[in-house]
Amino acid sequence: MNNQQKIQNPKTQVPESPTMNDRDLANDLLSMEKYMTASYSTALNEASHDSLYQDLLSIFTETQNQQRQLFELMFQQGWYSLEAADQQKIQQSFQQHQSYSNQFPYGNIIQ
Repeated sequence: MNNQQKIQNPKTQVPESPTMNDRDLANDLLSMEKYMTASYSTALNEASHDSLYQDLLSIFTETQNQQRQLFELMFQQGWYSLEAADQQKIQQSFQQHQSYSNQFPYGNIIQ
């Protein structure tokens, strides 16, 4: 049995039909923005010319902001839910990743 608590607003009802409704459109746009953000991130890492880098950074920032606005819209409408994190799992993950700090080339930088 899954005891995870959902974090979600009440769902805004949309018509169920073969055509795209507002929820479907928002979900499609959010998926596209996530993909584009990841792609621009890769392009930023590989840009060798400063002017190109600055242009890509500007586009990346706009894309990231649009992604965030779509997420917030979908969350407000109840179309996007999150799982509440278990405090014990958070602590275990923190301890696991904190132990990796001894592998850093410049010493322990995690406080």
